[in-house]
Amino acid sequence: MSAAPLRVVIVDDEAPARRRMRDLLADCAQAEPLVVAGEADSGRAAVDLLSSRPADVVLLDIRMPEMDGIEAAQHLQKLALPPAVIFTTAYDAYAIRAFEVHAVDYLLKPIRATRLREALSRARSAKLPGRGVLRELQPAARAFLSAQERGKIHLIAIGDVVYLKAELKYVTVRTAKREYLIEESLTALEHEYGERFVRVHRNGLVARDAIRGFERADGDGAEGQWVVLLEGCDEKIAVSRRQQHVVREFGR
Repeated sequence: MSAAPLRVVIVDDEAPARRRMRDLLADCAQAEPLVVAGEADSGRAAVDLLSSRPADVVLLDIRMPEMDGIEAAQHLQKLALPPAVIFTTAYDAYAIRAFEVHAVDYLLKPIRATRLREALSRARSAKLPGRGVLRELQPAARAFLSAQERGKIHLIAIGDVVYLKAELKYVTVRTAKREYLIEESLTALEHEYGERFVRVHRNGLVARDAIRGFERADGDGAEGQWVVLLEGCDEKIAVSRRQQHVVREFGR
């Protein structure tokens, strides 16, 4: 029995590059049965598309505005059945060596049909690169966090986050509109976004730009305790005794 056609999604912010990839895939289709399952012009659009339309392979450009391909691949890991990833890139030789060291598949632009066929053939048994590998390839802070809800991935712009709060094995991500739960380490998030957030408690980080003041906590045993008042959020976040230097640094 012949293998089922590969469902392929093309992601590139340049329309001519997407058309060129469609032509190359058409050339490959006889040797490697496939169907183009969709296109996206950004990493963000790719995550939205693949959350609702399963695919076997995503041909993912790296350099794109707003969200690059490596960050998009990190968010795609949260899908129940993530696609195999083949990066497309015009990176220099040093960056290409990094892909080779980590056994991450890539196609160097301009892409040749023979090389694309090889990559598609391998993709049938390929796995998405691990999060640690992707972080090494792109150590810059992500532009988005992502939460999985009912099989779909919701992207949360980091600039919209008011606070991050650790609760059991989850972190609550609070925006002005709603809350999300993500399975990430608060310590790792602090390391990634240290310039944007400040720790006010062992289980809480607040956005520096969202701090509008502090006030004394109410209730029994609250003497000497402070809480943070935040823009876009009625909730008051406790400041631990150990972190009360934040009141002096940010107090108005």
